[in-house]
Amino acid sequence: MNSRFRRIRLSCSVSLVVLLTCLVPAVAGPTGTLIIFNAGSLTVPLAQMEKEFEANNPGVDIQREAGGSTKLARMIAESGKPADIMASADYEVIDKTLMPKYAAWNVRFASNQLVLCYTDKSKFADTINADNWYEILERKGVAWGHTDPNLDPCGYRALMVLQLAEIYYKKPDLARRLLANRPPENVLPKAKELVSLLQAGKLDFAWEYLSVAVQHKLRFVKLPNEVNLGDYRLEDFYKQAKVEVTGNKPGTTITRIGSSCTYGLTILKNAPNPDLAVAFLHYMLSPDSGLKILQESGQPPFVPCWVPTKEMKESLPAPLRDLVQVKELK
Repeated sequence: MNSRFRRIRLSCSVSLVVLLTCLVPAVAGPTGTLIIFNAGSLTVPLAQMEKEFEANNPGVDIQREAGGSTKLARMIAESGKPADIMASADYEVIDKTLMPKYAAWNVRFASNQLVLCYTDKSKFADTINADNWYEILERKGVAWGHTDPNLDPCGYRALMVLQLAEIYYKKPDLARRLLANRPPENVLPKAKELVSLLQAGKLDFAWEYLSVAVQHKLRFVKLPNEVNLGDYRLEDFYKQAKVEVTGNKPGTTITRIGSSCTYGLTILKNAPNPDLAVAFLHYMLSPDSGLKILQESGQPPFVPCWVPTKEMKESLPAPLRDLVQVKELK
């Protein structure tokens, strides 16, 4: 009798569990399509983040468009291209092109520095160093290039490096002489095109971010901090460099002023999938996930990431606020 009663009670318990499982919906993860516009120098780490995030969230499809940050921001502001997230190699591109009409905040999340990249095929590959690089770039027959300063922050930063080198090494007219030895066809829209030409032996040297050099296993010359735009403590020195680039409207120009390589990101106000964008940025800005991938890719992240004002932090989506601090630069 007792044995039969126990079997009936067990059967009822199992039935109750099954019933409750059917009645209580499972907690669903994020789903949908996420559109990310990102600087070309973020392509490698974001590809890894995409793979990991989609593996953990099977209902998500991340679609990325990489290119010069200035060009991508203009695609949003001027052409109305839909995007959820914009990640720029220069946070000022978001400040000047997208805020406040298209974005309400701008998180600084990573740093970088410029290096002079080359390969074993490059002329003077065995002799170039941090002391003679500018002498080699000035030699006839040496092919070097950079990205378009009107489309890509790395392009105008490359020109700033030349100006800062002129000051640091006390070499009057150095920047002008170097540019005179760089033909217009060596100014390209995207960093990946420079990398391809380097690897094919069609360019001897190219200005790139340190992270790009590391990710593509390129040889590189690392420059003094006063020249490489990689040290935020040298902002006053960097401000001596100025580059004119095309403005947001035809016929206008913007003066880019030298500053350290600081990356920024935002969620667009008209994001097609804002909730998914928040979920992805929570993953990307977490020290044990996205920021860890950035670090391993040769792109030092800010841990924690930061914004310049308390008001901006308060405007962030609630799930992101604990990942961001306020850091007022003096």
